[in-house]
Amino acid sequence: MSQTIPELPGLPYRTAALATRKPTRFDFRPDAAGRAAMAAALGLIELPAFRLSGEFRPVGRHDFDLVADLTAQAVQPCSVTLAPVPCSLTGRVHRRYVADPVEPEGDEVEMVDDETEPLPEVIDLAEVAVEALALALPLYPRAPGAELGEAVFAAPGVAPLAETDLKPFAGLSALAEKLKKADSGPSSEG
Repeated sequence: MSQTIPELPGLPYRTAALATRKPTRFDFRPDAAGRAAMAAALGLIELPAFRLSGEFRPVGRHDFDLVADLTAQAVQPCSVTLAPVPCSLTGRVHRRYVADPVEPEGDEVEMVDDETEPLPEVIDLAEVAVEALALALPLYPRAPGAELGEAVFAAPGVAPLAETDLKPFAGLSALAEKLKKADSGPSSEG
């Protein structure tokens, strides 16, 4: 029996219809079904609250900045125990949409700003919201008291390597102490 993932909500803005002299404001608050779809897309246990509010700001004649505030309540599975780990997120989202992006030339290319994208015909705020949420979530959430144990693997009949075996210089201090004790012992000279 397969579980169907609900369809992501959409909030499309046609870029040709955006105001070029004043900001176009938005307030994206998906309903429970939309939040459930976003949670499923990101592997979350639950997304009880989500809001992306801001505006498209015209830059020059054809470019736009998307500037918004993200607030969310999310529940992720613990990276160790899979227990629910709730988190509160707040952050600023910024994207620049450029009508005529300049393609880098030559053999050596500088890194392009990761917030700058070519201006599409339609900007779907739901896609921007899912991406911004994915970037804001903790990478390895951990439930209180969850600890990683030491994993030991070996082929049958072979002694597994311990963590100390992987640190070849860890035993040098103990060896140095033994040598000091041997040197400071009773002398045979008389």
